[in-house]
Amino acid sequence: MKSKFRHIALLGKYHLPQPGGSKPSSRLVLESIAQFLHTQGCEVVLEHETAANSGLQGYPVMDLAGIGKSCDLALVVGGDGTMLGYARQLAAYNVPLVGINQGRLGFITDIRLNAFSETLKPMLRGEYEEDKRALMHAKVWRDGHCVFDALALNDVVVNRGATSGMVEMRVEVDGHFVANQRADGLIIATPTGSTAYSLSAGGPLLHPSLPAWVMAPIAPHTLSNRPIVLADTGEIAIDLVAGRDASANFDMQSLASLLLGDRITVKRSQHAARFLHPRGWSYFDTLREKLHWNEGVA
Repeated sequence: MKSKFRHIALLGKYHLPQPGGSKPSSRLVLESIAQFLHTQGCEVVLEHETAANSGLQGYPVMDLAGIGKSCDLALVVGGDGTMLGYARQLAAYNVPLVGINQGRLGFITDIRLNAFSETLKPMLRGEYEEDKRALMHAKVWRDGHCVFDALALNDVVVNRGATSGMVEMRVEVDGHFVANQRADGLIIATPTGSTAYSLSAGGPLLHPSLPAWVMAPIAPHTLSNRPIVLADTGEIAIDLVAGRDASANFDMQSLASLLLGDRITVKRSQHAARFLHPRGWSYFDTLREKLHWNEGVA
């Protein structure tokens, strides 16, 4: 049976094999996947930085805009951080992504590298589960002007400086004052990001189908300041009232330095990431495996 996907892009994080390590180089991994896709009747395109860094040759090379316009599937080889970066950039093109895990956790890169061929075969025929994940659109405002604009799939985090004390933030939701919070920082997380930094800060797990966000303080001064789940249909605004060397991080992959009086606004993006999983995939299976639930249970 022919593949449902004709033009497939390969994107990956580059690394060299470590002496005595078990991981092959990215070039060898990408080459084996590209050859497999060719046997399935697919045309393979390499993302330009992936091609340049891995040294893999013999395939057309495109930038992300070209991939978004001409490819009907993107295979991302790496860990969750690699997937986060590409998912944000390809969301505007509505290109579905499949993650092949060459990292550690693999919450959103869920296909094992040593089993990619047998897992991908039925998926390429159309046997998969589709999973849409909402993105956040965040902006940093200074004196009425937008000085930073970014998307986030995991979280938007306001952090204190590395050597300074707590920050004080004035928080609003849909124009309604919530509280002045003193803490090491504040996390606004999507359901996808609820298993990341927010979880470490004591936030709840959110099923990815929920239209909601978690707002979780980091080491708050007031112990009654707890994580709260909010609808993602409105806008959260955070004003920096006090604190030195604070910053706003977006998926921990882009950063804006903040000044007193800066305002960070967070809205739901009009774009969503499209993840494809093997048939029978379950979010709860992922939680059990990655969070080591049921270990020691007979």
